[in-house]
Amino acid sequence: MMLNKLLVYQFLLFTCFFAASALLTSCTENDYQKVFNDPALYSRTVHELNTVVMGNNFTPVVASRNYAYATVAGYEVIAAGDSKHYRSLAGQLNQLKTLPKPNSTQKICFPYAALWAFCKVGEAVTFPAGSLKYYTDSLHTVAKMHGMPSEMVSASEAYADTIATSIIKWSKGDNYLHTRSAPKFTVKDSAGRWTPTPPAYADAAEPHWGEIRTMVMHNAREYDAPPPPAFNITDKNSMYYREVMLIKSTGDSLNKEQSWTADFWDDNPQKLNIQGHVQFITKKFSPPGHWLSIVGIGAKQINADFNTTVAAYAKTAVALFDAFIESWTAKYVYKTIRPESVINKYVDREWRPHLQTPPFPEYTCGHCTISAAAAEALTSALGDNIAYKDTSELEFGIDSRSFKSFKAAAEETARSRFYGGIHFQNSCNVSRLYGKKVGDSVAVKLVMKR
Repeated sequence: MMLNKLLVYQFLLFTCFFAASALLTSCTENDYQKVFNDPALYSRTVHELNTVVMGNNFTPVVASRNYAYATVAGYEVIAAGDSKHYRSLAGQLNQLKTLPKPNSTQKICFPYAALWAFCKVGEAVTFPAGSLKYYTDSLHTVAKMHGMPSEMVSASEAYADTIATSIIKWSKGDNYLHTRSAPKFTVKDSAGRWTPTPPAYADAAEPHWGEIRTMVMHNAREYDAPPPPAFNITDKNSMYYREVMLIKSTGDSLNKEQSWTADFWDDNPQKLNIQGHVQFITKKFSPPGHWLSIVGIGAKQINADFNTTVAAYAKTAVALFDAFIESWTAKYVYKTIRPESVINKYVDREWRPHLQTPPFPEYTCGHCTISAAAAEALTSALGDNIAYKDTSELEFGIDSRSFKSFKAAAEETARSRFYGGIHFQNSCNVSRLYGKKVGDSVAVKLVMKR
């Protein structure tokens, strides 16, 4: 982590001489507006939060909470700074009240303040305070080195702090703390019911996430997924039996493209590897982190300005947050067994899926749900049919893939979970449909542009 912090600091300082080869010359230039109006800087800041989330082993659902509140904080700053073109989300997001207005007598650099507020909320919502202090210190240094007046630096940080304080206070009313002490999921030996899966045999993750306050949906069950096919492994004509045999036969004969697709969208933040007596974890960005990377790629693809980019992150993160609540509610209503477990018990004791099975019930598919929701929200923010190359997995050793649109990427995500052997085909199809409903609701109900 210390090496990562050092690299971030060095990278941010490097921006102080990107316009010239001499450090001392460029650092005396008053080009702070150019530096902080660069949407790529906001994307790099989101990436840094992604990295901290990954390092702290948060589950994807908890990570989505962190991203949602942080991006809303960043957005509220730019909405206050450009109220002629952007609306506050106060009164649009559940229980979010009127937020502090900037002091008209003070000069504020709103892009800098947006970055500051994003970091302050990002580190505080689920981390101990100060987890991103090294990064905000670096931002502060860059502002000073690029000629931002001291009074503007102070006013920008002060306003960002007032927004961050308000968003953090709002976050504390979402029932998260209560769920930290709620009972664990009870494992029972009942046909068709979820049980822990190898290799970790971990407890079911976040069984009470459906109790978290939604942001746009009226409640966790506004879009109630229908029941999955009835568990029936003895009747070869039953839909359930056909689903089981289909996922097994597909997993037994994956081609190179299917394997690549599954690996690309795996997004397992904590894969347990066992080699003899040695166990170790390999990490990568979780599903919401992957989609936030796509936001930055999409914004760059269309040359979106700073404010458009910030708004796109916020809308997408809100959709991810609500979609996780929708899916996790269904998971712990139906408590369905994973393909690996049912195949091992009734068909083939040695069968393993291509991907490692995550520790929570099968139906509905979380990744399918949140990807469909994110695609709808991001399309509404940046536009439809934006072709792009997703390079976000290169840092984890996985080749990039290209897509004709955000929605096409979401469709592939649904297929990937089936290829990976961790979700039945019916679950992938239903989940994508209900994720789209969540995403549509965010796209329609959140009015960000005036």
